[in-house]
Amino acid sequence: MSAVTELGGRQPGAVHSALAVLEEVARSGAGISAQQISDRLALPRATTYRILNLLVQDEYLVRMPDLRGFALGRKVAELAEIAHAQDAVATARTVVGELRGRIRGGVHLAVYTDGRIVPVDVDPDFPLSDPKRITSDLSVSALGRLLLAEQASATVPSPTRYTTQEGELTPGFGCLAIPVRSPDRRLVAGLALAVPAARLADRDGLLGLVGDTAERLGPLLQRV
Repeated sequence: MSAVTELGGRQPGAVHSALAVLEEVARSGAGISAQQISDRLALPRATTYRILNLLVQDEYLVRMPDLRGFALGRKVAELAEIAHAQDAVATARTVVGELRGRIRGGVHLAVYTDGRIVPVDVDPDFPLSDPKRITSDLSVSALGRLLLAEQASATVPSPTRYTTQEGELTPGFGCLAIPVRSPDRRLVAGLALAVPAARLADRDGLLGLVGDTAERLGPLLQRV
């Protein structure tokens, strides 16, 4: 049973007290004692110790090595990472939206997670033609081929500038995908431009349209 479940089941205000304890540890920094928390929050000592024990049990807090104080635990760090990732994706969607406003064609953004394609911003005016196939078979889409090219590069970042597919998902249409790389040059995402297949002949022109946006997205998505 989690701390929130146990506290919430005993008294309505206990969850708020637990959150207040977390906030106090965050404000004060590692090493704050149970007595200090009790005094600052005007909580009974018994209640404070009980909340602290439950939060340590659920890894929201950890005891300091000398056992005299507390610090934020792994679960809090994970929540912070999730919040950061959500903010980064929201900003990335704004950047992609700006690109859509000045380009003719569909623009899709996908991140790569554990060898999988995870679409995070699909163009609402040009939806993916076969989302299930695109995410399950890396060989059929430009986004998937980009990941395959990276995986084929065993020791150095892939030099691949782009990948394409023509007419394999929708007759007469194709897609060009370019890598989105973190500052340390890891492949973190792919930016795809869906256009009539005839437009893919001007690949340098298409790269010029989307290249700057891919560079802007790299730092945003490096930890997503």
